[in-house]
Amino acid sequence: MRNLVKLFIVFSVASLLASCQRDVYLFTSFHEPANEGLRYLYSKDGYHWNAINGVYLKPELGKQKIMRDPSMIRDKQGIYHLVWTIGWQGNEGIGYARSKDLIHWENQQIVPVMQQEASTVNVWAPELFYDDVEDRFIIIWASTIPYRFAKGVEEEKNNHRMYYTTTKDFKSFTATKLFSDPGFSIIDAVIVKKAQKDYVLVLKDNTRPNRNLKVAFAKNPLGPFQQVSEPFSPYLSEGPAVLKVKNQWLIYFDSYGSKSYEAVSTKDFKVFEKINDKISVPEGHKHGTIFRASNKDLKNLLRDEAKKK
Repeated sequence: MRNLVKLFIVFSVASLLASCQRDVYLFTSFHEPANEGLRYLYSKDGYHWNAINGVYLKPELGKQKIMRDPSMIRDKQGIYHLVWTIGWQGNEGIGYARSKDLIHWENQQIVPVMQQEASTVNVWAPELFYDDVEDRFIIIWASTIPYRFAKGVEEEKNNHRMYYTTTKDFKSFTATKLFSDPGFSIIDAVIVKKAQKDYVLVLKDNTRPNRNLKVAFAKNPLGPFQQVSEPFSPYLSEGPAVLKVKNQWLIYFDSYGSKSYEAVSTKDFKVFEKINDKISVPEGHKHGTIFRASNKDLKNLLRDEAKKK
């Protein structure tokens, strides 16, 4: 009997520890007009999302002091790194901050990624990706440099291309380089590692006739990404966020034309299935990125939320 009791206690402690250590999905968020700051959604299954009320980092960087397109990633030491759009116009750069618990932030600063290009119109939607092959972080974003690239019906100040820098410590950054020029205006790109030497770029074709989401493929996270697909989202959609649940990749996006949040699922990034009837996203949520957080950090966020009520 004693042995059974000891076994039960050991099993219970192990289950409790596993529960505490289990990751959950968090979705970075902001509300329009983007002057309040960082918000979160959370989900246990990747389909049904709940809002955590409150703002967890106020935008204080740059002249316009906004926070749009917050992108976050957790490193191997459990530190969360955040980048975001700090202004609609100008070449000031992107915002950066780090946190150990998703509540308290430090090292808030502007990374001047386009300072070498004085004519840069904007620096939009930075996205973080961890390159496990080279043990480095890749940051990509969209900028317009007038009269630099061929265009169709786009105005010169709305003819975007994707750029990138890399870092290992978020203290020093490599020189900015062109990341993607697919021959049309591109924004809101997200790098996805599907398998070894098998990468997908989920992107927005921002040309005036399109303004929808597509995918492209490469063997390296820095490309070149080729074989751009036909659109898989409706007209007037943006801000893709990607996660994998079991054997399905889910792509969430902001369908701003219909003022709704939508999603598709895919196994191969070639065939896409609408799953709007399977998801729930709180009203007011604007696009960020989906990342894994510890269950412990989520519980702390929920405790903090309860204190503010």
